[in-house]
Order: sequence, then C-alpha cells, then structure tokens
Amino acid sequence: MPMTAILHISDPHFGTERPGVLEALNTFIVDSRPELVILSGDVTQRARALQFEAARRFIAQLPAPALVIPGNHDIPLYNVLMRWLRPYGAYRKAMGPDLEPIYESDRILAIGINTTRPARHKDGEVSEEQIDRVAKRLAGAKAGQLRLVVLHHPVRAKVESDLSNLLHGREAAMSAWVDAGADLLLAGHIHLPYVMPLARRDSRVAWAVQAGTALSDRVRGDVSNSVNLIRHDPDDLTQPCLVERWDHDDARGVFCMIQRHELLLDRRAAS
Repeated sequence: MPMTAILHISDPHFGTERPGVLEALNTFIVDSRPELVILSGDVTQRARALQFEAARRFIAQLPAPALVIPGNHDIPLYNVLMRWLRPYGAYRKAMGPDLEPIYESDRILAIGINTTRPARHKDGEVSEEQIDRVAKRLAGAKAGQLRLVVLHHPVRAKVESDLSNLLHGREAAMSAWVDAGADLLLAGHIHLPYVMPLARRDSRVAWAVQAGTALSDRVRGDVSNSVNLIRHDPDDLTQPCLVERWDHDDARGVFCMIQRHELLLDRRAAS
C-alpha cells in the first residue's frame, strides 16, 4: 500500500494572494494526490465577503477533502459590531458551520481546534474543555492512524521574537495531547515553517509542525511561499513519518522541495 500524503497549507490570506503562486499551488496539489488538505487558518486577509468567496472557490476545486479552521484574520477587525455579534458569520457562510472539524479514515485522524477569540486581536487561546475533548478523541484513535491536531497558533517558537505569538494554554494542551497519543501538532500564524520536538519526560514524543504562508505576498524575510507535504505509512509504524517543506520558486514558477524531516512515530503509552 502506498504512503498516505497529507498537504498542510496555512495563512493564504486571500485578498493578498499572488496569482502565479496560486496557479503553481493548484498544480502541485494535483500532482501530490493528497488524501487530505489541511488549511490551518488565516484563510482571508480581512474577513471580507469577496476574500472568503475566493477561498471558497479554491477549496471547492481541490481534488481531496479539506479540513479548514479559522485564524485571527478570519474575524472582522474594523467592523466592531460584527466582530462581537457575529464574529464567524462570513467564515461560516463560505467555509461551513463547523469551526472545529474532524477528518477520520483508516490512515488519518485529524482534529481541528479553533484557537481564535474575538476578544483577542491576534493572540490565540485553548480552553480546558477543548483540551479534554481533543485528548479523549486522540485516546480512541486506531492503531494505524496518523494523529494530527490542527491549530492556527503555534505551541513552540523557533526564534525569540515569536514567543509573544505562542498559544495561551499551550503547556496544558501539549501535556494532555502528547500523552493521549498525538503525533503532530500542525499550525501557522507566523509565516515561518519549521519542525520542533515536543518531548515529555519519561513519556511520549510528538512534533510541532509549522507552515509558512501558502499564497500571500506577506512573506516573512527571505522565506518564500511555503507548504508542507506529510507522508505516512499506516502499515509500518517503524518507518518515519516524512514532513517535506516545499517552497515556491519564483524564477521557475513551481513549488520545490527544499527540506525533509524524518520523524519517528512514538506509539508508547503515556507513563
């Protein structure tokens, strides 16, 4: 059985998308043949109807199911009345009513978590109820499933300047989710792709996987538009899970793999 492919994209910020990059991404998705496309928030730049419509068209033509969660940019910023009365109104109209979708197959368990809060401008937060609910779902996963938790806000920072962007409540969430069997915590928000271990002393190991901005002209420093392709063999858990970083090459107009992480899955029970 071939390895399962999962495409992780984040922060397309429709309204600031680069047309050439969008075309290249559509081609890359078809060529990659993923079982699932994960979009970890900031679907739009300013939560406007036309931006959501562009995002809806993009998702509608995908050759695979999509798991989409909101980011802080998907809540109205300047329309204060809508921010408080119907913060997710436009999002739900375009993306569907579920802010915390779940995708499950024999190979994948992907759990979406809404870490946005209308009362916060850009920071993210996770509640005790969310932590407990996700942990229970992870604990019931099938043996061969790659267990993914999808957030918008990061749980680990690679550079000091991103410490202020970390998820509020992250330590309790990581402790519970890693012990419950999570393999990867996928996020975006900061437009910087990287992979970092989430190690629990005398217990399991999981991984934080960050994606850059897939489409926006709001790139960070010298990091191009970037997506992650995750490959997993559910029939042989001794083989590493592959997390490939693919960046857009502006000169060639295509996405190219520039980095591959081989992550060993830890199926030990929590101590």
